[in-house]
Amino acid sequence: MKFNRITAKVSVLAGISAALLLAAGPASAHCDGVDGPVIKAAQQALDTGNVNRVLIWVQPSDQAQITDAFRKTLDVRQLNSSAKNLADYAFFETLVRVHRAGEGAPYTGIKPAGRDLGPAVVAADKALETGAVKPLAEMLTQALHKSVGGQFKDVIAKKDFKVDDVAAGQEYVKAYVGYIHSVERIYKATEKPSHSTAQGPAAAAHQD
Repeated sequence: MKFNRITAKVSVLAGISAALLLAAGPASAHCDGVDGPVIKAAQQALDTGNVNRVLIWVQPSDQAQITDAFRKTLDVRQLNSSAKNLADYAFFETLVRVHRAGEGAPYTGIKPAGRDLGPAVVAADKALETGAVKPLAEMLTQALHKSVGGQFKDVIAKKDFKVDDVAAGQEYVKAYVGYIHSVERIYKATEKPSHSTAQGPAAAAHQD
């Protein structure tokens, strides 16, 4: 029962996080990074000869394409070290492109390792590595308070405008509308799964 409550809380927090990221602008993705989970899976797949390690990152309709590319890459890898490096990189590009297409996201190339992905992605991955969700939940809660709390204070500060001061009234309305839309967006995000969950096995909760 306790585990179910924790799972429910994490699902709600994930939705809140998605809403906050959408409100702030495009989110940073790490599925297209050299040190991201997709390419790490590809490296493991090629080293072990097991294509199933990467098939989980693409839609069922794309698995045949990835399997074919995987087999061709294994053949080329046997030629020499230069061919191996070129074949591996080409496979990485194909896999990331197909994975992102399955998420409805554009392919913009493979990004270098060590990018600043922001605190959310780092904390989310850290929680999975350690098995401890509390630090992530606390970070998301703080982000929620900062986002909505800031807007709330702005509306309160502007609500007592003089009735004949139209400009001040317009500033209040602008702040009020932004505040209400943010609250509504966050609430709706907690009611439905993220895009990756809805679309199936290409389950990486990151999209540009």
